[in-house]
Amino acid sequence: MRVARPAAGRARPARRGSALSRAAGLGVALAVLGCLVVASTWIGARETTPVEVLRALWSDDGSYATSVIRDLRLPRTLTGLLVGAALGAAGTLTQALTRNPLADPGLLGVNAGASAAVVIAIGVVGVSGYGGYVWFAFAGAALTAVVVYALGASGRGGLTPVRLVLAGAAIGAALSGVIAAITVLDAATFDYLRFWMVGSLAGRRPELVAELAPFVLVGLVLALALTRSLNGVALGDDTARSLGVHLGRTRVLGLLTVTLLCGAATAAAGPIGFVGLVVPLVARQLTGPDLRWSLPYAMVLAPCLLLAADIAGRLVLPQGELEVGAMTAIIGAPIFVAMVRGRKEMAL
Repeated sequence: MRVARPAAGRARPARRGSALSRAAGLGVALAVLGCLVVASTWIGARETTPVEVLRALWSDDGSYATSVIRDLRLPRTLTGLLVGAALGAAGTLTQALTRNPLADPGLLGVNAGASAAVVIAIGVVGVSGYGGYVWFAFAGAALTAVVVYALGASGRGGLTPVRLVLAGAAIGAALSGVIAAITVLDAATFDYLRFWMVGSLAGRRPELVAELAPFVLVGLVLALALTRSLNGVALGDDTARSLGVHLGRTRVLGLLTVTLLCGAATAAAGPIGFVGLVVPLVARQLTGPDLRWSLPYAMVLAPCLLLAADIAGRLVLPQGELEVGAMTAIIGAPIFVAMVRGRKEMAL
């Protein structure tokens, strides 16, 4: 009997164990995330004990230690959870939408849109403080997504992954020029921006967590709802149509979800690289290409990476700390190089 061989260039479906083993792995990842949440609340410049942490979380006794834990470390940790989950999900969706295993949310221009809006807010409008940056960043990400979609969908053939990537790259490059021009002309804007651009979780207010949480949660729910359709899109347009997938609606909803997640994450912590690129690759290697498993893994592993990098940044220097954006680059780059060397594992 003649057995048909897989088509050249198409990756074979990868088996990564049973549903039970995947669920067990996800449980282990959640346990690690819980440990990192405890460590992030406990570790800092001001030494605290586990008893002080538990007491501070339970009630506010007005002490300095309680103030540090409740007003500084807890909002910082919750921001890391939200930003990490948002970047992990946004990266997974971007790679699925573009059918490019090396894509990240920045490839669609959303990060550049958020950054340009913050630069305009600082240099032109005169906004100061993260409370003002947040909404400008969000508006910039949303407006950029609309322009990228309009450019990608214009012309014959409608919206395709290649058109989407090209439109995002072009808009991102143009906005990077705008950012460079404003910061060169205005030294005060450059001083403000260089702290925001490095990416940080420090100094976030509890109110910021409450403001951003609804956007992130809605984005995560939308992302989970799109997994079945995006699994069909990954097989090619013709196969997706034969499976009943509405390609236009799936891509529009996918782009909207990436905008929600990436806009909220960038607004809260600045542009943080590597998380949205590396974590989806690791999740796919652990689970295989099925987004119903790789997306939840990315939503848990990304905050693990972000909180671990943030904790390491507090400990690596004898005085002060290294911002989380720099730490994710230091940690993520070797992982990314290792993943590139295993190119077969990156196939969607």
